[in-house]
Amino acid sequence: QLQLVESGGGLVQPGGSLTLSCAVSGVSLDTFAIGWFRQAPGEEREGVACIRRRTGITIYSDSVKGRFAVSMDSAKHTVDLRMSDLKSEDTGTYYCAADFYCDHGILRNGMDNWGKGIQVTVSV
Repeated sequence: QLQLVESGGGLVQPGGSLTLSCAVSGVSLDTFAIGWFRQAPGEEREGVACIRRRTGITIYSDSVKGRFAVSMDSAKHTVDLRMSDLKSEDTGTYYCAADFYCDHGILRNGMDNWGKGIQVTVSV
């Protein structure tokens, strides 16, 4: 059974860095794509990044490109989201998700399998 568990969230000052980790179990990272999504209170969910090992694809939303980096460790079954130069607008609940594809469409529409989410707050 596929399970996704996020960790690494917390409070960080503007301009700071934080790394989120998604522990993936029940599926092969050689087959599935993993995405990171976020949602701020009162806002729509936003696809932030996704990665698919099989095709070597990584995709980022324009709002985080150049500041966030997603990576996959197949041996550890984890997918990390390294976030730098954080801004207040990066605040939200971050979700790890899994599906068969990584493309701009799936970042817009969402994936089929979700973690419970973890809070990231960027504030002084």
